[in-house]
Amino acid sequence: MIGFFLQTTVVDTVAQAVTNANGTNTPAPAEGISVLEFILKGGFFLIPIIILMFYTIYLIVERYLYISKTTKNDDFLLKEVRTHLNGGNMNLAIGAADRVNNATARVVKEGILTIGRPISEIESNMERMAQIELGEMERKMGQLGLIAGMAPTLGFVGTIAGVIKIFYSISITENISIGNISGGLYEKMISSGAGLIVGLIAYAGYHLLNGKIDHFMLNVQKQVLEFVNIIQRPNGN
Repeated sequence: MIGFFLQTTVVDTVAQAVTNANGTNTPAPAEGISVLEFILKGGFFLIPIIILMFYTIYLIVERYLYISKTTKNDDFLLKEVRTHLNGGNMNLAIGAADRVNNATARVVKEGILTIGRPISEIESNMERMAQIELGEMERKMGQLGLIAGMAPTLGFVGTIAGVIKIFYSISITENISIGNISGGLYEKMISSGAGLIVGLIAYAGYHLLNGKIDHFMLNVQKQVLEFVNIIQRPNGN
């Protein structure tokens, strides 16, 4: 009985070793994959999406720094301008605006240069200068809006092209295994995911920058009103 048990055990062990050697029942170890390799599986359409991603980041940073610098408010500018105008020294008032040299200061300077004309004309000139400054801030902003719509579309086109390629391969090889389909499909979905991420970054950056611009326009309207009050009531009465 004991001999039979030992014999059976040996036979089973040998059989298991043979099976493992042939690799028929042992699952293959999962292959590791780096992030770069995973991304590169996205296909050709991932190249323009990556380019758009870097350009989007550049645009957001460049516009943010420019808008932040040009809309930086100086609370003492109008007080200094009031002092110089009350003293009858217009050149010093212009020099104060030149010293600050931001969007608000340039709008105020335009108002100083038109002193002596009707109030409506002074306000109109200051508002036109504000619109010029607004145009400078919004420069390249349309590109962010374009990228926000274009990047996801490129991703979807890449995925559709990949799916077409998968089904074409199936029609040629007649291999409709789940592994073949899912393996190719997940690779093509990478482009869709990348496109959506880039589009989201561009969309968020576009609205963040627009919020800063809207804040500037509100502030410059207050500055125009205060400047007109300085002209009409020089002594602040």
